[in-house]
Amino acid sequence: MISSLAITFNEETHIEDYIKSLSFADEIIIVDSFSTDNTVALAKKHNVTVIQREFKNFSDQKNFAISQAKHDWVTFFDLDEKISPELIKEIVDIVKSKNSLKAYNIKRSFNFMGKRIKYSGFQTDVAVRLFNKNYCEYNGKAVHESIETNEKVDLLKHALDHQTYKSFDNYNAKLSQYSKLQAEELYKKNVRPNLYHFLFRPWYRFMHQYFLRLGFLDGKEGFIISYVHAFSVYKRYIQLWAMYRNID
Repeated sequence: MISSLAITFNEETHIEDYIKSLSFADEIIIVDSFSTDNTVALAKKHNVTVIQREFKNFSDQKNFAISQAKHDWVTFFDLDEKISPELIKEIVDIVKSKNSLKAYNIKRSFNFMGKRIKYSGFQTDVAVRLFNKNYCEYNGKAVHESIETNEKVDLLKHALDHQTYKSFDNYNAKLSQYSKLQAEELYKKNVRPNLYHFLFRPWYRFMHQYFLRLGFLDGKEGFIISYVHAFSVYKRYIQLWAMYRNID
């Protein structure tokens, strides 16, 4: 028995196709952060449970969704991840097996603005998307949350097609959201930004992603990805600086 979970905010363009792709699941739970578009109305046209809940951060929202699952086995895909029939069969077979582990990574094929990105740091992009909820939870990070477990994690044979960020504006907006959440996390830790954060950290992020992680082999898309990621690091510390300015 499988519970398929998702968190949403303004996903009206993806929600119905996403729900249909989860037809293998025994229950589908959508935790929505009070979408202002038709996400909730479209989801309710299908046999799913929709819960609306204030968004604090990604780990908090996802762990809440896990707490609502009726079944031990959980899938937690993003709405821009395409699940192939071969991957579905592999998931179902694992859940049925008596020798299965407690958590499984799935490799993601990253696509940006219509192009498959083979480098830029995404050549090793894997994430736990199938797990037993009794042994796993998200690590508490506001952004780039991941599953924590004391159990062995295996890798599935079939990959996800990650159709993320169809435009530059979409990509930049999502990274801006990440920057804000990361700034809030640093503020809680009493980190005060300085020239090191403003100058070195963005420069290092670009150099690491574009050169060390071979972003230049992805052409102009690799440059754009590396630049926007570096700028999002800069924005993280600008937003953190602004938080301190508001109280000083």
